[in-house]
Amino acid sequence: MAAMKVVRNLDLERYMGRWYEIACFPSRFQPKDGANTRATYTLGPDGAVKVLNETWTDGRRGHIEGTAFRADDAGDEAKLRVRFYVPPFLPVFPVTGDYWVLHVDDAYQFALVGQPSRNYLWVRNSIELRCRRR
Repeated sequence: MAAMKVVRNLDLERYMGRWYEIACFPSRFQPKDGANTRATYTLGPDGAVKVLNETWTDGRRGHIEGTAFRADDAGDEAKLRVRFYVPPFLPVFPVTGDYWVLHVDDAYQFALVGQPSRNYLWVRNSIELRCRRR
């Protein structure tokens, strides 16, 4: 299998903000009936990224917070590691995963995010898209 191409020289400051999920591969850690799923990224002074993932199921907000950091400080590829903080009502242990930016357009409005396992893929847009019902 060919190696995954990852964005090089990602401008983390431009990438920060809210990203809306357009589509994704199903995963065990996202509700199948979740709606309005989004991720918000905030760059800290130490270069770490605060992560807030949110989704709504049956009108209730579900969320998880974490921190992302470069997988290789010396590298120029957009390969991040994300550590999520398990909610207090579950056993406390770090949940860590890969977050690779596979594509971002020049305007930083559209992104593809995946993992080296190829089991997960997210299509994201930095502009909220709303469908109108007729």
